[in-house]
Amino acid sequence: MADVALITGASAGLGVEFARQLSSKGHRLVLAARRKDRLDALVAELGNARAVEIDLSEPGSTAALMSDLQEAGEQVDILVNNAGFGLRGPFAELDAARQREMIDLNCGALTELCRAVAPAMLERRSGAILNVASTAAFQAGPWMAVYFATKAYVLSFTEALHEELKPHGVKVSALCPGPTRTEFGAVAGISSLGQFDRLAMEAEPVVRAGIEGLEKNRAVVIPGATNRLGALSTRFASRSLVRRIAGSMKF
Repeated sequence: MADVALITGASAGLGVEFARQLSSKGHRLVLAARRKDRLDALVAELGNARAVEIDLSEPGSTAALMSDLQEAGEQVDILVNNAGFGLRGPFAELDAARQREMIDLNCGALTELCRAVAPAMLERRSGAILNVASTAAFQAGPWMAVYFATKAYVLSFTEALHEELKPHGVKVSALCPGPTRTEFGAVAGISSLGQFDRLAMEAEPVVRAGIEGLEKNRAVVIPGATNRLGALSTRFASRSLVRRIAGSMKF
């Protein structure tokens, strides 16, 4: 079977950059996302990739994706769980179905995909999993309550998986970016990053840090000195203060 890097959420933002950087390292790619036109354009650009149009928030989608890989004679050597989205607004007013969809994608599909690829990686004693979390994982997030909670799940889950799989030759890392210039804000309903606009990173160095961290099997990767300082600071302030500060941020 041919080894591939499977990238979810590959049609925009960090996903596109993951595809470009992993392609440049010689990996064959399977790019999974909802927007087939964007995937096709990326496949044409890279040449060593194929596209799978799929909505991973839907029940049964993970099984369908793994069946597609099996039929193509491919096994996942690198899994990049990048698919996800956020929503900003009062919890009691945001659409309930859309918030559940966020949980299903950010947490459910990510977990199912890890479970789908881990047994074969353990058997081969090789492989790598990169789960995209966020600096949001280190604190509660009023006005983005569900999104912050999903990323806290991703971070906790990934750290645990890192310890479980490390003795068996499988690398697992959580990438925790801070504000990044992608389409995330438009989807989440954030018009701008406010005072964070000048601190926002481009996708290229964020992804580069993630890949380098995964290659070194670092459990948690936080790109950028400012982001690392911010994440660290939450350990020394009271949780009540941290959540009040987070809730006061205007986007």
